[in-house]
Amino acid sequence: MPKLSEAALLKRDAERDLAAELKESLAQLKRGEIGRVWVNDGQGNMHESPVAKARFAMKLSQSQFAELLGVSVRTLQQWEQGRRQPTGAAQTLIKVAINDPRALRRAVAA
Repeated sequence: MPKLSEAALLKRDAERDLAAELKESLAQLKRGEIGRVWVNDGQGNMHESPVAKARFAMKLSQSQFAELLGVSVRTLQQWEQGRRQPTGAAQTLIKVAINDPRALRRAVAA
């Protein structure tokens, strides 16, 4: 995409309806269209990160979810971005978080 000149940027911005854009962004957020993490599987296919999907299902921040799984925030970020893959028990906990977040909350609270 070519860079726009200063004049072209000013013209484009003058025609924008920022209030409408903000309303649409909020609507997308409420519909769950924003806030998802997509990763490339290395073959050009994009899919939603199961780790991020589990965290969203639990309604936890990265630091809270990392603590729940017993890993560092950096490790969790690498998992979410598809740079590394969780192994063993972490994979199981992630599957439980996606399929039944309340069960995982009950298990952690016990």
